[in-house]
Amino acid sequence: MNRPAPPPTDDELHAWVDGQLPPDRLDAVEQAIARDPAAAAKVAAWHAQRDSLRRLHGELLDAPIPAPLLGALDRRQPRRTQQRTSWMRWGGLAAGLLVAFAAGWLGNAQWTQWSAPRASAQLAHAPAVREFVHDASIAHVVYAPEKRHPVEVAASEQQHLVQWLSRRLDRPLKVPDLSSQGYTLVGGRLLPGETGARAQFMFEDAAGERVTLYIGTLDARAAGAPTTAPSANETAFRFASEGPVPSFYWVDQGFGYAIAGKLPRDLLLKLATLAYRDLS
Repeated sequence: MNRPAPPPTDDELHAWVDGQLPPDRLDAVEQAIARDPAAAAKVAAWHAQRDSLRRLHGELLDAPIPAPLLGALDRRQPRRTQQRTSWMRWGGLAAGLLVAFAAGWLGNAQWTQWSAPRASAQLAHAPAVREFVHDASIAHVVYAPEKRHPVEVAASEQQHLVQWLSRRLDRPLKVPDLSSQGYTLVGGRLLPGETGARAQFMFEDAAGERVTLYIGTLDARAAGAPTTAPSANETAFRFASEGPVPSFYWVDQGFGYAIAGKLPRDLLLKLATLAYRDLS
């Protein structure tokens, strides 16, 4: 007789959030999160805490190491350049030390000369976008498994649903047509977000497989970034595999959109493309 898998411990939930969960427990933990709204809320809060911590200097890890910093290390250890190169490969340790060094250089003119406009844009947008994509994934695993109450307003009241969510998000919304891929509207709901109200539209196919469209404002300043929000003509279209389900997302005129679902990447891309064309 097969015994049910034990429920995930807090340590396992922490490991899942950090991407460190052993493969043999991954499916069981993700299924448990999908079934248990309390567990989903807990990991969502941990995601938010982690992103808040990363928001301070985390974006610097994706940028080139500034030449003045490398020069300072070389002057301090002129005979150990090769050792420094090896040390740099120790990912977590090197990253932590580089962030600490970088923080000290922020007010320095040499750092200003190194910083390019593109790096500033990354500093402004990356935290808000990353948080938005995580929220879309978590919202999917919380509500998609629901049988009796997956949405607040059903598809039978689509006009009311769209008007209500448009008013709350202060932006005209519409429901994309995904029927060419076999997905029809289930309904939608209003959700909270870091920068204001968010909307979630849910769709499902004949087999009951569900996909969600998550929509909301992406304001870099409200998300804690040091510069301006995305410009009106900025549009991005990306795939994200972090979190319990993958998603395709894009940013258009300061608004974020994410199609999320436990689907093959090619099908998810087709659905995202349909939604993008309808909503743009």
